[in-house]
Amino acid sequence: MRARLLRREVIPFYVSLAALGGATLLVDGILHAADVAWIGRYLGIPGVLLIVGSFGYSLRKRKLITAGKPVVLLRWHERMAWTGSLLVLVHAGIHFDAILGWLAVAAMLVNVASGLTGKYLLQRSRVRLEEMQQRLRDEGLTAEQRDERLYWDSLTFDAVKSWRAIHYPITLAFAVLAVAHIIAIFLFWGWK
Repeated sequence: MRARLLRREVIPFYVSLAALGGATLLVDGILHAADVAWIGRYLGIPGVLLIVGSFGYSLRKRKLITAGKPVVLLRWHERMAWTGSLLVLVHAGIHFDAILGWLAVAAMLVNVASGLTGKYLLQRSRVRLEEMQQRLRDEGLTAEQRDERLYWDSLTFDAVKSWRAIHYPITLAFAVLAVAHIIAIFLFWGWK
């Protein structure tokens, strides 16, 4: 059981974070090796646009839009947010001079970690609850008996589903810091 937990939830979580860090270093290294590191300065724009575009899933989930299947939009949300974060991290590089930019990047990284944590916790809870239901079905318990036995497990699953209550404020903090960073850039840009 522990080996399966490690293999199915813990390792993919850390691999996702490591892949983001590794891809950032790779892209930044390629830009520097090709002597076009200045491109990184502008990658924040498509990065932020991808992150904003990834909110289609959230809009659909809250029924603010009706287009798209939630499962497909969730996959797009994950991929767009990951790619957008990659571009923003390359944009940030090691060239920050302003605390506001660093705070926005830190909030973005906490947001990515929060999203991945929620994804794997929710997936694990759902699988465990389904396995328990199947096991109780195999034992011949009635639906009422299964519900009674799984009462606390289903409450736990509902509690895990509410991880979004933590993810949303983190997302909001990132959004506020990112917007403040963008406004500061426009205010202090060397317009000529």
